[in-house]
Amino acid sequence: MKFTLSWLQRHLDTKASLEEICNKLTAIGLEVEGLEDRAKIYEPFTVAHVEKAEKHPDADKLKVCTVKTKDGTLQVVCGAPNARTGMKGIFAPEGSVIPGSGDVLKKGVIRGIESCGMLVSESEMGLSDDHDGIIEVDEKLEIGTPFADIYGLGDPLIDIALTPNRADCAGVRGIARDLAAAGLGTLKDQDKSAIKGKGKSSISVKIDDTDGCPLFIGRYIKGVKNGPSPDWLQQMLTSIGLRPISALVDITNLMNIDQCRPLHVFDADKLKGNIVVRETKKGENLEALNDKSYESIEGAVGICDDSGLLALGGIVGGVPTGCTEGTTNVFVEAAYFNPMRIARTGRDMQIESDARYRFERGVDPEFTATGMEMATRLILEICGGEASEVVSAGAIPDWKRKIEHDPAYVEKLAGFNVPANKQSKILTALGFEVSGKGPFKITPPPWRGDVHGKPDIVEEIVRMVGFENIPAVSVRSESAVTASAETPLLNQSRKARSAMAARGFDECVTWSFMGKDLAGEFGSNDNALTLSNPISSELDQMRPSILPNLIEAAGRNADRGFGDVALCEVGPVFQSVKPDGQQFVAAGLRAGGNAPRHWADEKSNRGIDAFDAKADAIAVLESCGAPGANAQVAREAPDYYHPGRSGTLKLGKNILAQFGEIHPAILEDMGVKSPVVGFEVFLQNIPQSKKKGTAKKLLALAPLQPLSRDFAFLVDDNVSAEDIVRAAKSADKNMIGNAYVFDIYTGKGVDDGKKSVALNVTIQPKDKTLTDEELEALSKEITTNVTMKTGGTLRS
Repeated sequence: MKFTLSWLQRHLDTKASLEEICNKLTAIGLEVEGLEDRAKIYEPFTVAHVEKAEKHPDADKLKVCTVKTKDGTLQVVCGAPNARTGMKGIFAPEGSVIPGSGDVLKKGVIRGIESCGMLVSESEMGLSDDHDGIIEVDEKLEIGTPFADIYGLGDPLIDIALTPNRADCAGVRGIARDLAAAGLGTLKDQDKSAIKGKGKSSISVKIDDTDGCPLFIGRYIKGVKNGPSPDWLQQMLTSIGLRPISALVDITNLMNIDQCRPLHVFDADKLKGNIVVRETKKGENLEALNDKSYESIEGAVGICDDSGLLALGGIVGGVPTGCTEGTTNVFVEAAYFNPMRIARTGRDMQIESDARYRFERGVDPEFTATGMEMATRLILEICGGEASEVVSAGAIPDWKRKIEHDPAYVEKLAGFNVPANKQSKILTALGFEVSGKGPFKITPPPWRGDVHGKPDIVEEIVRMVGFENIPAVSVRSESAVTASAETPLLNQSRKARSAMAARGFDECVTWSFMGKDLAGEFGSNDNALTLSNPISSELDQMRPSILPNLIEAAGRNADRGFGDVALCEVGPVFQSVKPDGQQFVAAGLRAGGNAPRHWADEKSNRGIDAFDAKADAIAVLESCGAPGANAQVAREAPDYYHPGRSGTLKLGKNILAQFGEIHPAILEDMGVKSPVVGFEVFLQNIPQSKKKGTAKKLLALAPLQPLSRDFAFLVDDNVSAEDIVRAAKSADKNMIGNAYVFDIYTGKGVDDGKKSVALNVTIQPKDKTLTDEELEALSKEITTNVTMKTGGTLRS
């Protein structure tokens, strides 16, 4: 966004220096990207008088001019066709830098004639592309008059970088408003009064596309004269790099830059019928004012008449109804367009324009009617004519919203206190409506569509107070050891990785997505998280489990001769599109042998089984602080595990982990030949420890020697060993230290449908050595408990 200092001062009454203004702009978030002192750039160039212009003796198209400058009379060789005796032009002395090319001008000899300096063209001065002749100035101007003064280029040019949310500062008025609120002057009043129209407009407006164009205001003005705009307007536009075109076009450009109010002017005599705002159809042609032709997309906002598409609303107008020197009757458009629709159309059709830049960021909807009145006043003053009454369609969209703001929230969010009355004063100066004494009820102004919540209010207050006034706070810790920034979940993830690494696993990092078919075999369903734009058609769904990726990795290792692998990964899995459908899982698998073959142990390379996976899962759980060894084992593993060789580890209904052999059918589908066992630990399901601190209890050794007893129970085939162990332990939890199964027998001497389970129970006396009677009573209690809870009988 470019503007000159004098342009800013048309809106801001200030005594601040240029440096103070630039510093304040950056401080309030309108970063100054560039500052160009053009008076210094154009300083060498001044008015000179051509006293004599004679034909060059050795060149037909060159002239030898005697030029009177402020520093004396010099000889200049010039090739411009309009160079003549008596004219006044702009002289560039030896050593000056030509703005249009950047070349340093040197004294030269052209066809044997010495040339000391140069008479410049508009192209060489960077004013336009016109290089057919040299600049001619008013003969009344005195020799030595600075070029910058003639063209209004003595003003410093300020260029600020606008963030996308600050559409209001895409107009000089908005920038002045911010500076006034920051205490750098007073915002000047401007004439917003309505122009009384004479008679009704001969052109009416209808809106069919109310989503794309909620409001359209028009006015018919007859009898205008569309000649060159006045010097002051041309100089304003030229000062920021815009080329003056005609009075009507220049007025719309002025309103665009000055007020952030894009407008469009139609030649009313070229319109066929009335104006209709509708959605465009695909393929409609538009000869645009930017000298390009477009075929419209489906659903753009089209400004149309009976002949078809006239303009793309909020983006660009069309040549057929554009204003020319012969235009005498016009129809002025001031409308409010949906920012999202304008942005989509501009992007899809690849059209850049000043109007699109502002509309897609969101202009002030309330200013639509005011902008029409201000533009009408300028047209009548500059072009003459007679204005009709305003014709309108649609309504101003509902933009008002109230935000409740507690003044104390500024200190909470920004770290320093701003008095409530100062907050109210700042917001009021920015155009906000503030009511109440705390909490405030705040209504943002219509030009601030980016302010939606309390943090936005705080930002407005803090940027006006000054970010540089936020107190500096030391980042050094007050204690010798800083508090941990690790969350419980990250802590468990780290411990799970360490536990799996200690058990010989190699960590993998795999894709978080996989093919839909493979995901379906691992629990995915119609509610799965499917990618709308996958990087590959084979990776179109977020993974419901980590195991498929690890199985594929194990298969690739086996194909290359590494059949015995232990792989693990800690990461997210995605089981549905709901917010709670994502879990953090520590998963691992083993394939091939349990350990390398060894000469000292024939069974060292036994195949892996579900108990290996169970032990891995318990190790991970215990490393994270969960009672893995005491967790209940249930046969509730998902279908992708082997139905008879898998299980879950639970605390009540809370599933901590699942483990087992991977289903052979799935392995066959994935091309993996060897058995694979795996486990998944759900880290978010692990209950947090109720103990505070990290200290462990001291080891308390029993003073008496433990003793063990073996029991053999006949039970039904479907009774799990886990149930027998738990029943034995529950006989006397204080006295029984441990129990485990050491043999299972079926065959001769055992009835069909039965099995013999041998159990070793460790008994740890606490206060005294047990007598035979007490030991016999405890043994009987163990037998009774197992019989009652499992239906088993002691085998004789």
